[in-house]
Amino acid sequence: MNRLMTIAALFASTLAMAQTDNPIKPLEGRFDLDAPLPTLPALKLETGYNAIGVAQQTAKSKGVQARILWVDATANLDRVNSVAKIQSLVRTVKSAGFNSIVFDVKPIVGYTLYPSKLTDKLTKWKGQTLPMDFDPLKAMVAACKAEAIPLYASMNTFSEGHRSVVLDPNGRDLFGLPGPGFERPEDQTVLYEPEPVLSLVWGGPEYPVLAEPNKLDPSGQKLAVFTRVSAPRTAPAGAYGVIVDGDGIVLMAVTGENWSFPGIPEGGSLILGQGAAADYLRANLGGGARVRFKSIPKFVKISERLDQQTPLMLNPHKQSVRERVWSFAEEIAENYDVAGVVFDDRLRYGNLNADFSPEARAGFEAFVGQQINWPNDVFELSFNLDLTKGMRAGRFFDAWWAWRAQQMTDWVAEAKRRVAKARPGTQLGVYAGSWYGEYWRYGNNYASRQFQAGFTFLNDQYRKTGFAQDIDFLMTGCYYPTATVYDALSRNLPAGRTVEAAGQLSNRAVRDETWVYAGIELMKFKGRPNALMDALQAACGATQGVMVFDLSHDIEQFWPIFKRAFAQPKVAPHSVAGLLDEVRHRRASIDATRVRDYPVVIREGAAGTGM
Repeated sequence: MNRLMTIAALFASTLAMAQTDNPIKPLEGRFDLDAPLPTLPALKLETGYNAIGVAQQTAKSKGVQARILWVDATANLDRVNSVAKIQSLVRTVKSAGFNSIVFDVKPIVGYTLYPSKLTDKLTKWKGQTLPMDFDPLKAMVAACKAEAIPLYASMNTFSEGHRSVVLDPNGRDLFGLPGPGFERPEDQTVLYEPEPVLSLVWGGPEYPVLAEPNKLDPSGQKLAVFTRVSAPRTAPAGAYGVIVDGDGIVLMAVTGENWSFPGIPEGGSLILGQGAAADYLRANLGGGARVRFKSIPKFVKISERLDQQTPLMLNPHKQSVRERVWSFAEEIAENYDVAGVVFDDRLRYGNLNADFSPEARAGFEAFVGQQINWPNDVFELSFNLDLTKGMRAGRFFDAWWAWRAQQMTDWVAEAKRRVAKARPGTQLGVYAGSWYGEYWRYGNNYASRQFQAGFTFLNDQYRKTGFAQDIDFLMTGCYYPTATVYDALSRNLPAGRTVEAAGQLSNRAVRDETWVYAGIELMKFKGRPNALMDALQAACGATQGVMVFDLSHDIEQFWPIFKRAFAQPKVAPHSVAGLLDEVRHRRASIDATRVRDYPVVIREGAAGTGM
């Protein structure tokens, strides 16, 4: 046996034998010098973990590797507003060694760069302009054909509006219209938001509370809650308050006469009222009283909460919305000879508290076969005494996450069917965040239906909602500034927050059902050329290639690095006809032997990375 009995060797050995109880010889080490891009300096990678899977082994043995450049729509408008600029750009991209381009043609705002029958055309963004009579997608198709580089048209799936246009004082001058979703409030996603109400544990009248902490209600009709770090130094005029601990026990009253107080306990708060609210506190919250905050469900359109996220998300449960987004994909496939269509990160719900529309309720009640206490039978958003939010799971808690993920998966399957009908041979790609551990919140299960790992949400019902088998490749945003697990360990950083670990998890999640490419974000490496080289190595080591986001991120400084990294030309795995079918067939043959997968290593990722 060689010095290092790698995990890859263990995986390969299972192809010829059934599961046994024989002990496995311990590994001597898991880090080796490796150079998936041999023209760059080698670095220490987890070579065993990186080699797990038929897709990884096949890509390496066939010498294929994806090198994808992403071209964002709004950020690059001035780079794609003429034929000459597009031709020059594509030549530069090809000469740098990239073998695929993803071109965003339906950005977050919901307008398109190409002339669409479904929406208006985007003509300006932050001082950049696009001529109304110019079609950059048509020009990009021609330029990519001339340079023999596959082109994929990307669309932000369930987003049709941008908050900056509304919130910026010069929004319309800078950006144009805010998005078609604002014109159709009936199509917007519905958010479940609770309103807090002060309640006495042992009975008595209740009183409304301002949901935003550390702020007085200007009307004086609601109670205000101040946390330990933001308590006012002086008494507001006519104010009366009580200090409660984390269990809701009233410790003392606070008035203008005795405003100096020892502080607010951990988890507790100062509950403050003026006018009628102050009268309520005086009458009901004497010493020894115990209070809590009850949660009253409220449902609002996302346009009423633009401070929470940038995209204006639509309701994916509404059939007219689903049809509309399918139509965009069909329109692109029918009218443009692209290699494929890519669904961007907005292939999901707006957040954990979306979508709670009437359509969602009706669909879910049909699924469980009964009327439910809505939304508490799913979950109840709750308030602690310092107004931090919690969540109380209802009796259909797990069923809810599986059901909503299945709605998204069904949408992807139908999108695949329609795109293939519109232009046979057109591929389907998806971009998503790399930290799979938080994606249950967003209803996007890009994993294999056979994926087994120790995530609490990954029960048998949820597992069946995976859609990896319905797409031709997956790109995940492994947008971390640290490249490798080895480097993270040496710097006392979380090993899971590395390009390499994120790529490994993405690769294991899809379990050879599709190709996987680790995405890196260029802005993370500004002025750090060596770090970029390491990130490229890590991405190509942990997955079957790399996606670079984005052209707009001062890419000029990095062209020499890409030319060096990609000096040896490669074809992307998704460009080789029949190769993915071969991988899937081999995976099915292994599964038929009932050999168990090597355990999935779960490391902590960073919430929101790549989203």
